[in-house]
Amino acid sequence: MSEQPQIRFEDGAAYETYMGLWSRKVGEQFLDWLKPATNLSWLDVGAGNGAFTALLAERVKPASILGVDPSPAQLDYARKRQDVGQARFEAGHAMELPAADASVDAAVMALVIAFVPDPAKGVAEMVRVVKPGGLVSAYMWDWPQGFPFYAVEQVIEGRGLPVVAPPSHEASRIQKMVELWHGAGLVGVESRAITVERTFPDFDKFWAIALTGPRMSAQAAGLSPEMLATLRADLKALLGAEDGKPLMLKATANAVKGRVPG
Repeated sequence: MSEQPQIRFEDGAAYETYMGLWSRKVGEQFLDWLKPATNLSWLDVGAGNGAFTALLAERVKPASILGVDPSPAQLDYARKRQDVGQARFEAGHAMELPAADASVDAAVMALVIAFVPDPAKGVAEMVRVVKPGGLVSAYMWDWPQGFPFYAVEQVIEGRGLPVVAPPSHEASRIQKMVELWHGAGLVGVESRAITVERTFPDFDKFWAIALTGPRMSAQAAGLSPEMLATLRADLKALLGAEDGKPLMLKATANAVKGRVPG
């Protein structure tokens, strides 16, 4: 595992503001592309605060959903959501899923695979728990350019501050995802890129949300007010943002799907 500082999502409410809407926007297109059958049993790997779990509950008429995540705070938030139907949530890790062999119809990683220390093992675990003929899928921001807050990363790096990337960021590349799916023995493997956009009321709102991200929130405490002001000015200039005017940003995720042989 990497020795560099890690990006950790521990606050369910903050994640909802920071990434929840982005996740749902790309998740809607992902599910349209996936076209899963109804009445399936689902395993949502790295369910976090339940943002994608809620989409499953709303859009695919599942028989059941089990959400798995290592963060107690995220799980606590997910369990209190009113939009996840009858979904259950358990503590667990992607590389050691708390599910029996061939016990679910579909397993999915939504914005997770780049955070799994050993992505191949994570995919193998999904294959293990999915029934023959079942669906294994994922989507992940195309790191770094496709990340919704890529501009923030650019200005941080431009000022010589430490760069923190997901531990397995190379697994976000579409070619690598396809390679992982084939390597796990999945068949009928397909992939695609999904681009979404989000409009913020103005730059100030975007900046406020950017500060809640796991990287900025951790770094901001150690930065001087002057440096924060500099980063803000750099970001505003990079985005060409104008005072009081809406700010539209785009992000791109890579998606992959395949089926367990049988």
